Amino acid sequence: MAEKKARLAEVDPVWRRICEEAEAAVRDEPLLGALIHAGLLHHPTMERALAYRFSLKLASGEMSEQILREIADEAYGSDAGLGQAGRADLVAVYDRDPACHRYLQPILFFKGYQALQAYRVAHWLWGQGRRDMAYFVQMRSSEMFGVDIHPAARIGRGVMFDHAHSIVIGETAVVGDNVSMLHSVTLGGTGKEEEDRHPKIGDGVLIGAGAKVLGNIKVGANSRIAAGSVVLADVPCCKTVAGVPARIVGEAGCEHPAVEMDQLLHEREG
Repeated sequence: MAEKKARLAEVDPVWRRICEEAEAAVRDEPLLGALIHAGLLHHPTMERALAYRFSLKLASGEMSEQILREIADEAYGSDAGLGQAGRADLVAVYDRDPACHRYLQPILFFKGYQALQAYRVAHWLWGQGRRDMAYFVQMRSSEMFGVDIHPAARIGRGVMFDHAHSIVIGETAVVGDNVSMLHSVTLGGTGKEEEDRHPKIGDGVLIGAGAKVLGNIKVGANSRIAAGSVVLADVPCCKTVAGVPARIVGEAGCEHPAVEMDQLLHEREG
């Protein structure tokens, strides 16, 4: 058994750490034993655990847990990138959220992480041409988590939704790698146009709570959008914007805003 654990730790250190934390959590809080075993320790891989969580949370009288589990297992089995993204997202939450002390927390307790993984399955379905099923997953994820992401949107890896409530991401939006956004962020359109109409968020961007980024505009890599801002025009790389409508108020303040999570305005123009 020790040999098997050592091999697993070498091949998949993230999942090995989750299992170790889960075993400790059961010892510390036996009343959660059934939940933790069913959600984590019962599964041989992180992909299987994510598929189980997806099916458990999104099942309803309209769609059974068994059917959703089969869909998720097929998605994770067909696209290794889904599991890789799930690991990158989990590490991002652990690294950036001071309320996250263990790897198992996002999988079991954080709706932002769970909503993002549900979107990833929906996006896979969209790519397979199974659009009605993708819309169903979007609907149930919105109902369950309060996060509404169109399955056609493109979202990179290492993304963190902090608190996540009321995040809305439109159909033609693109979100780069290593982005952090807080609750009530909207990546939306500005009217009824049907073509490319949503924002393009570069790598490493930090989007503060309640910010609205509207239209087919570009937000440059490693920029910051202050809480409550309404962004209607392109944002250069490595800048901070704030206000309604948003304007440049200074530099980003650090090399990796989405990782540092510093939301104070250290520099101002004029």
